[in-house]
Amino acid sequence: MSLLTVLLSIWGVLTGVLVLLLIYRSTLSMHEDDQLFLNDAESHLQVEQTELQRRMNRIQPILRVLGAGSGLLILVIGVLWLCQGITQSHL
Repeated sequence: MSLLTVLLSIWGVLTGVLVLLLIYRSTLSMHEDDQLFLNDAESHLQVEQTELQRRMNRIQPILRVLGAGSGLLILVIGVLWLCQGITQSHL
């Protein structure tokens, strides 16, 4: 198995996890409200919104790392592919 195949496999897994986390974050944000006007009887809604914010804030750094890793890895794969193409054309 070539290095390019291994890198493409790693990129595929990394990007797949990134897409799954983006879908999870979008389902969380569908339940998020911009403003809440609550009385004492609806205070449980505030707890739910606080929990949603905590979950979204917890996955945000992971999304940034996975996105940067995916972008960097596809760039490395492209450069490696070009280098292999150039060296093979000179043979």
